[in-house]
Amino acid sequence: IVVSHDRHFLNAVCTHIVDVDYGQIKMYVGNYDFWYESSQLIQRMIRDQNRKSEEKIKELQRFIERFSANKSKSRQATSRKKLLDKLTVEELPASSRRYPWVSFKPDREIGKETLEVHDLTKTVDGVRVLNHLSFRLNREDKVAFLCENDQAVTALFEILTEQAEPDEGSFKWGLSTSRSYFPKDNTAFFNDCDLNLVDWLRQYSSDDSESYLRGFLGRMLFSGDEVYKPVKVLSGGEKVRCMLSRMMLAGSNVLLLDQPTNHLDLESITAVNNGLIDFPGVVLFASHDHQFIQTVANRIIEITDDGCIDRMMSYDEYLAWKKQNQK
Repeated sequence: IVVSHDRHFLNAVCTHIVDVDYGQIKMYVGNYDFWYESSQLIQRMIRDQNRKSEEKIKELQRFIERFSANKSKSRQATSRKKLLDKLTVEELPASSRRYPWVSFKPDREIGKETLEVHDLTKTVDGVRVLNHLSFRLNREDKVAFLCENDQAVTALFEILTEQAEPDEGSFKWGLSTSRSYFPKDNTAFFNDCDLNLVDWLRQYSSDDSESYLRGFLGRMLFSGDEVYKPVKVLSGGEKVRCMLSRMMLAGSNVLLLDQPTNHLDLESITAVNNGLIDFPGVVLFASHDHQFIQTVANRIIEITDDGCIDRMMSYDEYLAWKKQNQK
């Protein structure tokens, strides 16, 4: 019996999924993907059936209102009244499971030049984490960065977002690129901040109206008086949703994300996962979530002691390639 947020692990190991939700327990025979597709299908079927029932109810009501006083049509009106009484709209099963709305829309497309990195070298706390790292990105790339030392990717992203200087080497972004960065450590955005959620988000929004910001926060699962909560007391997952909101408002065409699924529940991980799959721009990211990497990345760059291994392939293909080459 296992509880895990690792979808790849659940798919590989589990033969049954027990869904505990809103005081109800349901067992599905199959792995995580089977449970997810089945539960989503049930929801869609109920919604579709309800939509058809609601349309039929309105049609019958219009007929009854129009012809109930008409003697020649009274029998038909009575018949439709009986049919109307039999029609019901099924309630969707109550659920505590909520998916935030995660959608990144770039304000403009990227031109031919995206990013060129040449001979980057960086030492952190006496350890050389980047050693003459070079690569070039294309405008279709969604790159997963791998490294045994997480500090290497963090150092790279901080250099690329000009929050740190390299010891050696250089990089150049294309003129048409605009970047948004999701840091692994977001404490600087919240710990010494006295703003509430609405005012915090207002800093990053071109539309600073209360109604727009509350609506945006609502889609990110902050509702009612929650939007006036001080940001310094937010949970880890709530802070991550705030940082994702900040990125969505930026309209950037290049996203850099350092461990974006940390602190998130499965529903939020799925939402971020799908948002990056649908994003039409360039993505540079690091994650320990196998399925997240496999479904988002079309290129793998593994940072090594003497540079990097760079392969245009999925994560599963890369693991198979690496295993074959280690024999």
